[in-house]
Amino acid sequence: MSDNHNWPDVESFVAELRRYEEHPRLKELWNPNAATFLTRAPGRLDVMGGIADYSGSLVLQLPLFEAILVALQPDESRSVTLVSLSGNRNDDSRVFRMPLDDFVVNGEAVAYEFAEDYFGRDPSHAWAAYVAGAFLVLMKERRTQFSKGARIFIRSDVPEGKGVASSAALEVAAMKAIDAAFGLAITPRDLAIYCQKVENLVVGAPCGIMDQMSSVFGEAGRLLKLLCQPAELQGTVAIPRELAFFGIDSGIAHAVSGADYTTVRAGTFMGYRILQEWAGEDFGGYLANLTPSKFEQHYASRLPVTMTGEEFIRRYHRNTDRVTTVEPSVSYSLRQPTAHPIYEHQRLQTFSELLKGDPMKNAPLLGELMNQSHASYSACGLGSEGTDRLVELSRAAGPSKGIYGAKITGGGSGGTVAVLSESDAEETVVSIAQQYADETGYQPYVFTGSSDGARCFGHRELKL
Repeated sequence: MSDNHNWPDVESFVAELRRYEEHPRLKELWNPNAATFLTRAPGRLDVMGGIADYSGSLVLQLPLFEAILVALQPDESRSVTLVSLSGNRNDDSRVFRMPLDDFVVNGEAVAYEFAEDYFGRDPSHAWAAYVAGAFLVLMKERRTQFSKGARIFIRSDVPEGKGVASSAALEVAAMKAIDAAFGLAITPRDLAIYCQKVENLVVGAPCGIMDQMSSVFGEAGRLLKLLCQPAELQGTVAIPRELAFFGIDSGIAHAVSGADYTTVRAGTFMGYRILQEWAGEDFGGYLANLTPSKFEQHYASRLPVTMTGEEFIRRYHRNTDRVTTVEPSVSYSLRQPTAHPIYEHQRLQTFSELLKGDPMKNAPLLGELMNQSHASYSACGLGSEGTDRLVELSRAAGPSKGIYGAKITGGGSGGTVAVLSESDAEETVVSIAQQYADETGYQPYVFTGSSDGARCFGHRELKL
């Protein structure tokens, strides 16, 4: 457990809980005498890696200052009650209740497909799957039997739909609180893997593992280095004091459950399946293990630019992905989504090494690698007008104003742009955001800080 329990957001959350009589939902549900377990998990800025995570690439992630906080009180009723404290204090739309017995049939945990349908029946309850789904995953993966339920109070300071892993932060904070309250002793790595299962199998979003690992293992002011095969930590990388990473929100909502992300991912795995057939090997189970030179020499020109699902199924039967399905009526882009993680993994290896050298000498090269990554996202079909414009404005500012590179982050198709700059160039980053606001009428959120992940924070037992 860390001694960093006194983050300002933690103190303000505790103060809000102590004023429970002022909040209609807290007054109704909060028990000031009950054991209370508080956890915290940050969002993340995807500096490099993004969608290549599901192909086994190296990724570099910066944990954000913005985090989700959870307070859990065990409940004798064996029901789960979720209350979101963000937004209007009198807004009841972010309250959800369910009996834990809804997850059990004939003494066994229900199938994940049942849970996905359960939370999908009412769109206003979709958010609850990220939290309540943790109970089902623990029932199935660890065969945990819950003799009690829980009242779970949530405050999110991680903006939603901006590509900074708000869903992963919610899953991690909730799972960590359940772990603490019920004494489950889940290892940090397993915690991240279970949270990914919540998102893949209960929510039904085909995300990779990097968001959950970043929210668990991130360290303030350092880049988490993760090889997604499937979740191999390679330590952290110091950000040179001369450089900084910022995030600028485009205002275009992003979701990994969206069609663009899903079809690009499916196309990637279709390409991987074809390459397996041609090469007679599985590249160690991950597309990122194929080198760019081998790909260019033997496969790139032969790989179809596009292919219909119908043709793929007829020739190859199915892809190798467990969370996407090839639809016969869809025409998939194959060559570029397949190439992206192969080149991105190489870019990551170079980026990581350059960070260890002379920061000002290497900054232009680092920025160029980010620019290449952004261009590759766009070629995959995951760009957006807003994120492209923010990258253009960053490039226009250029090294003379301390800006070296920028790229779309996470699953793409909107969300946030990561910017590499000199450490004293925050004013320029803010001016880029303001120019974007003047052009679009949307005032971007600028991400400027960092904080520790859930592993460092541990949990705090409240005595109110």
